[in-house]
Amino acid sequence: MDTDRLPGCYRHPDRSTGISCTRCGRPICPECMTSASVGFQCPDCVRGGSGTGHRPAANAPRTLAGGTVAADPQLVTKVLIGLNAAVFLAGLAAPSLVVRLELLGRYVEFFDAPVEGISTGQYYRLLSSVFLHVEWWHLIGNMIGLWVIGGPLEAALGRSRYLAVYLLSGLGGSALVYLLTAPNTPTLGASGAVFGLLGATVVLARRLRYEMRPVITMVVLMLVLTFVPLGGSLSVSWQAHVGGLVTGALVGVGMLRPAAGRNRALIQWGTCAAVFLLAAAVIWARTAELT
Repeated sequence: MDTDRLPGCYRHPDRSTGISCTRCGRPICPECMTSASVGFQCPDCVRGGSGTGHRPAANAPRTLAGGTVAADPQLVTKVLIGLNAAVFLAGLAAPSLVVRLELLGRYVEFFDAPVEGISTGQYYRLLSSVFLHVEWWHLIGNMIGLWVIGGPLEAALGRSRYLAVYLLSGLGGSALVYLLTAPNTPTLGASGAVFGLLGATVVLARRLRYEMRPVITMVVLMLVLTFVPLGGSLSVSWQAHVGGLVTGALVGVGMLRPAAGRNRALIQWGTCAAVFLLAAAVIWARTAELT
């Protein structure tokens, strides 16, 4: 085992450990761990759950972010991949569906009939476009990224927190596309959400005190591929990538930085609400400009 990649005990930072407290998620070394009904607990959680008048917290194993450890830690990732594949097949069977789901700021002509966009009230396009692909290589590339980046992140965050990162990253990427691109330019794909997972992964690596160079190298490489045209029939939306990356990092900070305690969930979901309101403000400003 490569101990250089393991976090240090929260009480003894110089001691690498692969064991975490099942109640608060903090890394603990053998000297600090106390056996519990499930796993081990840190000294602070043992003290906090003992004594007259104190009711112990649930002993169910918790992820690093405080979510419940699931039997299948990658279930949401698998479901998201399945949804993307299903929408792709539906688009092949009914090409008009693509026009109805893609991100479009203002109407375009489709078979001599106007198709309206976000500025006319079809806000669902901001998220429906995140599950939409029209090229098989585009779908496969995004799904590989989703599996490689999303699987470990879901295990660290838990299902609900991970899904929040994914959806808010997709929304943030779409909001920046809506703000900065021509209103009649159709945009689609899960890459904004995948970049958001990458942004949250950077926060996770920092939180676990991993070696940051491989993660930063991956971010730089993906940004280079975003801004350097490689040809092909489908152009890359740098706005979706950058918007998703920044959104995912912001939500990741809110999910992973708060210490375990009564206010952690409040901070986590409060961060999600704040990011959602920021994206909504961008969308509202752009809509006001186009109408």
